[in-house]
Amino acid sequence: MLGNKDEHYMELALQLAKEAFSRGEVPIGAVLVKNGEILAQNHNRREELKDATAHAEILVLREAGQLLGGWRLLGTTLYVTLEPCPMCAGALVQARVSRLVFGTRDPKGGACGSLYNIPRDGRLNHRLEVEEGVLGERCAALLQDFFKERRE
Repeated sequence: MLGNKDEHYMELALQLAKEAFSRGEVPIGAVLVKNGEILAQNHNRREELKDATAHAEILVLREAGQLLGGWRLLGTTLYVTLEPCPMCAGALVQARVSRLVFGTRDPKGGACGSLYNIPRDGRLNHRLEVEEGVLGERCAALLQDFFKERRE
């Protein structure tokens, strides 16, 4: 069920990832949408906030919860440039996010199909739909550029 709307919101997430890159953060951006309305958007801020949990996904979930006045985010879709890690995938399940769309897989830390599949684990109390590969080549290239620059 991929469509232009998925590419549109992933494009916004990519712009946030580029902002993270310019600030020396790992370039990951996230946008949370409900009924066509952006509830929250952010990028990784671990270095800035000196907080290991300041991943783009976590920051977006926190902001949306404050905006909506509760932690249950049913009916929402999270767009994120990189496959979420175990912490973020677990948070998506706990927050009851309905759908996840990510750009590129994370073979070293991904928990939505690469190393683990937390969003679809039938032992958990909530599962979410997962779509991958939206603007995937561009998302992967940005991450590759960032880490190449860091090594030089």
